[in-house]
Amino acid sequence: MHVGNARYLTENDVPGILPIFPVSGVLLLPGGQLPLNIFEPRYLAMFDHALAGNRLIGMIQPALGEVPEADILPERPPLAQVGCMGRITSFTETGDGRYIVSLGGVCRFRLMEEVPGSKPYRNFHIAPFMADLATGGDEEAQVDRAALLAAFRAYLDANKLEADWESVERASNLTLVNSLSMMSPFGPAEKQALLEAPDLKTRAETLVAITEIVLARTFGDADSVLQ
Repeated sequence: MHVGNARYLTENDVPGILPIFPVSGVLLLPGGQLPLNIFEPRYLAMFDHALAGNRLIGMIQPALGEVPEADILPERPPLAQVGCMGRITSFTETGDGRYIVSLGGVCRFRLMEEVPGSKPYRNFHIAPFMADLATGGDEEAQVDRAALLAAFRAYLDANKLEADWESVERASNLTLVNSLSMMSPFGPAEKQALLEAPDLKTRAETLVAITEIVLARTFGDADSVLQ
């Protein structure tokens, strides 16, 4: 996996401990790019620490069902078990105390035990998904691209939205599946399901299935919309 100026190929290339940034409904996937607006003091401190070191943080959601209606997290919320490691590939200081950051997805990880400490943000031992660092292979060839594009087009048409189809057609299956998963306007449970899909083919199938369910709920007959 090549992210920014760094390559992550073996277990020695990724840390065993990560600072964790919990955000509900936000999805980062390996190879994806995620923009963030950082303004909370504890997370500004976390990004300062990461920028001075390996530039890596862990994006993760609060455990499903743990986000209150006002979307205000407690100081130490229970967390989902799987997140994604991201490398800071760019950042800008806004002049009013915020950072505008871009994270490049490196690999997913499983959350292990929390590291005690006095920092305002949380650090955890993690177990990286080493398969995410591999490149090549026939994973992309197993994706049903036609079904994925049909579901994407149906969603856009149903919601009267447009897309840059020239760019979509040029995108690889890996880029297409992960980009659509990250951009999809679905809820935390659906985002977590997409993150935890064991492989690219399953993630594509999950994305198509979720899209069909949303279309059926909204318009009553997903099959007619997909035709």
